[in-house]
Amino acid sequence: MADSRMTDSSDIALGGEPSCALIAFTRRGCVLAKDIAGGLVRQGAYTAERITVSGPARFADELQVKAYESLASWTAEWFSCADALVYVGATGIAVRAIAPYVRDKFHDPAVVSVDEAGRFAVPLLSGHVGGANELARMVAKLCGGQAVVSTATDVNELFAVDEWAARRGFRIVERVLAKEISARLLEGGSVGFASDFELDWQPPAGVVPVDGDADASDGRPDLGFAVSLDDARCPFERTLHLVPQVVTVGVGCRKDTDPAVLAQAVDAALAVARVSPLAVRLLASIDVKSEEPAILQLAENRGWDVRFYTAEELNEVPGEFESSEFVRRTVGVDNVCERSALAQGGRLLLGKQAGNGTTVALSVRT
Repeated sequence: MADSRMTDSSDIALGGEPSCALIAFTRRGCVLAKDIAGGLVRQGAYTAERITVSGPARFADELQVKAYESLASWTAEWFSCADALVYVGATGIAVRAIAPYVRDKFHDPAVVSVDEAGRFAVPLLSGHVGGANELARMVAKLCGGQAVVSTATDVNELFAVDEWAARRGFRIVERVLAKEISARLLEGGSVGFASDFELDWQPPAGVVPVDGDADASDGRPDLGFAVSLDDARCPFERTLHLVPQVVTVGVGCRKDTDPAVLAQAVDAALAVARVSPLAVRLLASIDVKSEEPAILQLAENRGWDVRFYTAEELNEVPGEFESSEFVRRTVGVDNVCERSALAQGGRLLLGKQAGNGTTVALSVRT
């Protein structure tokens, strides 16, 4: 088994591509919205396929934007599925539109309001975690205007751990500790930092790098954050865990395997490798299992993406695997779980774990 704690920076990568939806209410607003969308694509913030501009039906065709039926229906649709919303118009319009759907900064999309002249870009929701502050700055720069950012750490030019984590695609485990870290820095105190990954990052003032687990004798801060696949590691008395989503779970199973049995097998493999379920980005298997209830139910219950590969695709995966002649005769490939785990690249984190008619392997993405 590879050691999950010894991982270089190439192992860290972000997950799926983010999406952004813009809406405007006048001709001038639609022109600005299209300019903003084009600028965000050119800067690499979004791909052209993942950004959309909507406007009133009366000139939607002329300006080549999507027509919306009503502001309420547009907001209801995009608030639930987009990573970011940009309202080009009065801030009050945006505030009233999103009010029925607001939950908290860990679930809400980034919401930014910019006036039709492009003078002020205001982050309204999810400034740090959702990236609204950064998006507002980008929009302001594209418009030649100013971002109006009011979060305390930004106003005081201090490090914001939730924004830092979100920008890198890390899952935040203990939400309350993120607030405590910001409060500690605002008070002029220090917080600790530990990582199982080599990060291209220089800790700012107030953030103290440490090695190893908690040890009061070395004078480290009692409060800090750790980047790790292991959300049980405790380098500080109070540790905020930031988990990169870089692990693929490859699975194989007998037909009609009990979903609970497969879930237990996957959880056991994750425990052996000391990998948090939050680190999983993908569940993978062979295409003959594409309708296997146990696999589909596991992916749905955990909120994991799922992907199936043909035997030909799996046979092309390079590497040395624990082969099974029975599996080869049955499905056309000698090993399903390890090859599935590595089909999109990476390195094997945990080799084949077999039991109760299931096989499980883990890889970490490079």
